[in-house]
Amino acid sequence: MNDMTPRPFDGREYPYTPRDFAAVSAMVHAHSGICLPQTKTMLVYSRLVKLVRERGLRDFATYIDLIRRDPAERQRAIEAMTTNHTKFFREDHHFHQFEREVRPLLIDRLDAGGRVRMWCAAASTGEEPYSLAMSLLGVDRAEGRVIAGGDVAILGTDLSGAVLDVARRGLYPAALAQDIPDDLRRTWTRVSGGTMAVAPMLRDMVRYRRLNLLNAWPMRGRFDVIFCRNVMIYFDEPTRERLVARLVDQLAPGGYLYIGHSERIGGEAARRLRAIGQTVYRKDAA
Repeated sequence: MNDMTPRPFDGREYPYTPRDFAAVSAMVHAHSGICLPQTKTMLVYSRLVKLVRERGLRDFATYIDLIRRDPAERQRAIEAMTTNHTKFFREDHHFHQFEREVRPLLIDRLDAGGRVRMWCAAASTGEEPYSLAMSLLGVDRAEGRVIAGGDVAILGTDLSGAVLDVARRGLYPAALAQDIPDDLRRTWTRVSGGTMAVAPMLRDMVRYRRLNLLNAWPMRGRFDVIFCRNVMIYFDEPTRERLVARLVDQLAPGGYLYIGHSERIGGEAARRLRAIGQTVYRKDAA
């Protein structure tokens, strides 16, 4: 090994060099927009080593050659790099604001025969869309049935097909029930043994689709509410600005955008939104 050859990181099961990390980082950014700084070097190793092992390969360089050639394996690798941390009613101030200010407007529209569309752009394993559905339907099951009978739907999208499979099932460890407000939990979930199931009415309201936010979006209609939380923190500034501008385009006039607590709105989109709460924005009605 001469001085110009990247030296492997020591103490690892498979040879893994700075050049390997740089190649993975560039590929993940190109296909998903996720930025992987140098501090994530060993995170990349830990997320991908299982895939290298499953393929029976001798080093990371060989696996990188594989994912360059094989789109399906590349998708597996990129999904392995995504973070899917979520919980029911995460950042609960958003749901309080929704119940207090947005829900009455949406119910009035449904009562008048109108339609309501909402989008969770990083749905992960489904906790966020189901939290939004519970917040819309409320604590009274009979009232919730009437609301759900209107022209209302929630779209849940994610880069990872594996997490969406979990979301569609609507089955979770019973311990997660503690994150749901008591009255909503009693109305819309059932616990049996160590499993909590969300009500079929909730599952029927949410449609799950795989979507890379950097690619073309197939949705034709606009949304009254968009949740895109704790996603942009993984993007660089130009990618964030482009994404937010597209989200605003996808909002109906007067629609609401919810972002993560550490995220900010910038660029051209900031002129089209009005802050109305903690990381809650409303698009101009005109």
